Amino acid sequence: MSALRERMDQAMVLRGFSTRTRESYLRCVTALARHYHRSPDQLDRAQIEAYLLHLIEERKLAYASVNQANCAIRFLFHRVLGQDAALFELPMARVPKRLPQILSREQIIRLLAATRNERDRTALMTAYAAGLRVSELCALELGDIESAPDRMCLKVRAAKGGKERYSLLSARLLEVLRSYWRRYRPQRWLFENASGDGPICVQTAQRVYWRARDRAGIAPLGGIHTLRHAFATHLIEAGVDVHTVQCLLGHGHLSTTLRYVHLARAHLTGTNSPLDLLELPH
Repeated sequence: MSALRERMDQAMVLRGFSTRTRESYLRCVTALARHYHRSPDQLDRAQIEAYLLHLIEERKLAYASVNQANCAIRFLFHRVLGQDAALFELPMARVPKRLPQILSREQIIRLLAATRNERDRTALMTAYAAGLRVSELCALELGDIESAPDRMCLKVRAAKGGKERYSLLSARLLEVLRSYWRRYRPQRWLFENASGDGPICVQTAQRVYWRARDRAGIAPLGGIHTLRHAFATHLIEAGVDVHTVQCLLGHGHLSTTLRYVHLARAHLTGTNSPLDLLELPH
């Protein structure tokens, strides 16, 4: 299905899909073709439904993964093959809404102390200090560090949806970044790969986090994105308003940011239970 794959990829490029989304969609459609041992354009709705059911009941995939496969298949049939969208409007599975894991400040300190070298420590510290997604961390360039005293910030280029934004650059992080640069001398990308001809990949950054997490004795839940959750929650606990946190995270909807209010420990521990307001007899 190489010709069909190329057509689908070109259709996604024309619509401004990110590289990661394109790769994910192509991977989903390739898996569908391998399952039936035929090109996807030879399949009908019943076969697509059977495949999605196979992913849920036999492969035991999370509903979020099944929904991604569903979106990829719908895009292929409607946008690439030109078939009636109604024929493949399969219902999306309801994904349970779970609150993310949050590391305490003490755990963040242990995590950073457990890194193997200065590069790993600087990468994790940058992700936490600026609230970056892992793709944003990997894409950072030296030119994205704006260190003028009247404009201390990090420019985030590879943000979700292709939107650029600015995030925090603390004086402490700047000091750490300067020390890191003097030792490693990166040329373009802040965190270079082993060859020095590009940035580290997402998988490498995830492994850096997992190694430090395990060495620090922190429960193995979540990946490096946990640092972004901690960034938002700790800011809210420190009294930063939700709208500012929304801008720093690059959220399009305030409701996405508001979930961190529920996770902020200060809001929970500082609120009285209605039981405390009752004058009960002794």
